Amino acid sequence: MIKLNSSSILYIVAAIVVVVLMVVVIKQNSGPSRYDSFAQCLTEQNVKMYGAWWCPHCQNQKKLFEGAFGKVSYIECSLPGSKAMNQECKDAGIEGYPTWEFADGSRLTGERSLDELAEKSQCELPEKASQ
Repeated sequence: MIKLNSSSILYIVAAIVVVVLMVVVIKQNSGPSRYDSFAQCLTEQNVKMYGAWWCPHCQNQKKLFEGAFGKVSYIECSLPGSKAMNQECKDAGIEGYPTWEFADGSRLTGERSLDELAEKSQCELPEKASQ
């Protein structure tokens, strides 16, 4: 019979938790999003979003893309584990998050609807699901 001490049990439980979290993340990020082509169009139109990992408005903005945000050109303005602004964003003159910058140099700050981004970028949004 195998005897387990408390640290062995702790390692086993930690390993199980890690595996479960990995499965959850993979399931959330798997499959295409209805906004994939819209997000890709934003990138092709040289639209980018400046944001910070700790910014709740940035997190809300990303959620609007329903998993397609990875296709958007995104510049992280905060140093890992810090709320300090990195040099790239200082040099770009970023004053708040999120900041959307368009090919013509114009900017929109704060959370923006996908409709606003589509209008400004000339990228087509997918048809809205009927309710």
